[in-house]
Amino acid sequence: MTDYDLIVIGAGAVGENVADYAHKRGLTVAVVEAELVGGECSYWACMPSKALLRSSHAVAAAKRLGGAKEAVTGDVDAAAVLARRNSFTSNWDDASQVQWLESADIALIRGRATITGEKTIEVDGTAYTAHAIALVTGSVHTLPPVPGLAEAKPWGTREGTSAQEVPESLLVIGGGVAGSELATAWAALGATVTLAARHGLLGGMEPFAGELVADGMRELGIDVRTGVNPTRVDRDEHGLVTTTFDDGTTLVTSEVLAATGRAPGTEHLGLSSVGLTDGEWLDVDDTMLVTGTDWLYAVGDVNHRALLTHQGKYQARAAGEVIAARVQGRPVHAEPWGAHVATADHAAVPQVTFTDPEVASVGLTEEQARQQGIDVRAVEYDLGSIAGSALQADGYTGRAKMVVDESRGVVVGVTFVGQDVAEMLHAATVAVVGEVPLERLWHAVPAYPTMNEIWLRLLETYGRPE
Repeated sequence: MTDYDLIVIGAGAVGENVADYAHKRGLTVAVVEAELVGGECSYWACMPSKALLRSSHAVAAAKRLGGAKEAVTGDVDAAAVLARRNSFTSNWDDASQVQWLESADIALIRGRATITGEKTIEVDGTAYTAHAIALVTGSVHTLPPVPGLAEAKPWGTREGTSAQEVPESLLVIGGGVAGSELATAWAALGATVTLAARHGLLGGMEPFAGELVADGMRELGIDVRTGVNPTRVDRDEHGLVTTTFDDGTTLVTSEVLAATGRAPGTEHLGLSSVGLTDGEWLDVDDTMLVTGTDWLYAVGDVNHRALLTHQGKYQARAAGEVIAARVQGRPVHAEPWGAHVATADHAAVPQVTFTDPEVASVGLTEEQARQQGIDVRAVEYDLGSIAGSALQADGYTGRAKMVVDESRGVVVGVTFVGQDVAEMLHAATVAVVGEVPLERLWHAVPAYPTMNEIWLRLLETYGRPE
């Protein structure tokens, strides 16, 4: 006998989706959560960070429009922004999400789960068994090994999204997505912000993305320092933080925020009891089944395929469906793009960085495509020269790039940088996932005058086959 068909460890957005999809297919399901139901995205990541950014983006957009900028007579109200952010987290109260679990007939087990053997876990001394177990424990913030940094009690990404007051000054260490967004958010709210990035901004994206975002940060008043690395951090008795860099300079700030990486949330799960390694990322196949097992699944950040909430939810839908099919003995459709696989993880992942300008990308960069041996041709276009962009903002600055697999005649990557490009991304995602032939894209006519006219300009730059 088993207690449940499926036990999901981790009740964040991804875990909730695994549980929901499996339950809708007829499984009995429980989720285990040691913190807040709703997880990182709801309380310390996606939602609060975007709530911090949205108001300043709206004000900045108004200031770029003749006839609107004259009506903007003040700056962002920081207290109101923080209050709005708090509302999105329900003031860090998970009652409504617990209520949803109850309405969905999914059991909630409060506490920290440990795997004690095959198909068995323990929570606060009580054992539970299931036909399948899904690990959805996400990733955790890590600190770089800088002397004195840990002792200085720096902000991590959680503190960076949940702080209740605007610091007078802030050093952000790290030029990735989290560092770039949080530097933008707190600068717009009135902090004097310095961002230090060893290798530049937004590595792994098209190079012009980081360059344009750095320009936007400087316009906002952020001191962007690239090619530097902190060598020592100290917090004094007055609470001020002194950071020394490898170029010999020092900086004194009210707070320091480290946003340089994340580690798998597998440290205390008891993985060693089933032959796996505690504290490491988990390898899975496209159905999210952990390598070497027939009962253990790893979904979302914990499998290190794509550390994005929307991609984790995508994996969760596939995992919930395939777990139900296997438990019930039904056929599994695991062919590419089938119902029980998450194949988009490999080369069709969309992502938006909510800086100002925004960066919206999907698929492969030109460099990544070349590294995979694809016969690549890439074209770029000035997004600011599109009629729709000129209407969107006076002096619009932006860029677009399309990466094409010449041998197949399909788009494998797209990047947009500019104000309000986030809402343009899904069309690019459909083109990449659907492997829509370029000759067919010519018949997808963009409405005029919208920013989506960029598709026509990219195709014209690429050239139409004779």
